[in-house]
Amino acid sequence: MDDDFKYIIESLLFVADEPLTIDRMRVVLDVPDKTAIQEALQALEDEYNARGGGFHLKAVAGGYQLRTRSEYKDWIKKLIQPKPPRLSKAALETLATIAYKQPVIRSDIEHIRGVDCGGVLRMLLKRKMIRVLGRKEIPGRPLIYGTTRQFLEVFDLQDLKDLPTPKEIEELSDMADEVQETGLADDDLKLPFEAPGTVPGGSPQPLEPGPETGPTPSEVIDNPSDE
Repeated sequence: MDDDFKYIIESLLFVADEPLTIDRMRVVLDVPDKTAIQEALQALEDEYNARGGGFHLKAVAGGYQLRTRSEYKDWIKKLIQPKPPRLSKAALETLATIAYKQPVIRSDIEHIRGVDCGGVLRMLLKRKMIRVLGRKEIPGRPLIYGTTRQFLEVFDLQDLKDLPTPKEIEELSDMADEVQETGLADDDLKLPFEAPGTVPGGSPQPLEPGPETGPTPSEVIDNPSDE
């Protein structure tokens, strides 16, 4: 493999403000298949692992991204002073319902949560954590919701298969209860801090990027209008 080709890919990863899929790299590089790109990504991964340093390659949200290593996050925070977006407990519960039940309509979300979710859904749409997949072909033709690549990127997931299992969720819930008992819990929970894009870092995995947002229902239509 030509080193120039590998370093071209590295430069693309460095300037990209979101994870790059192999298909996107194929279009930019005008190559017929993905084998050479996969080999270049693997070679870059090996170089970063051998070197150590402040960043490495991460397979996330169906693509690849340079990210800072987590052990240096405190120093990076001092430099850029990020303000992580905050989601309320209600928003996190609604987001979790959509993530596990998608494709799902509003009435099903509200049935599971037992409360009105209109305002929360609008907020999650504005944050680009969820998107409208279409309309379900039932009376009223309600909107169908699913998660986005932004959701995968924020929660450091390669695809929806990486969502925690019910057992893992139960363990996290127990930990949250312990935190609340100590008085350290906050009604508004911060999303995880990452320093992606042109501030490199992460842990590469030689995985084939997964689908953007999971299953798409056969009953949806293209370009639906909002409610």
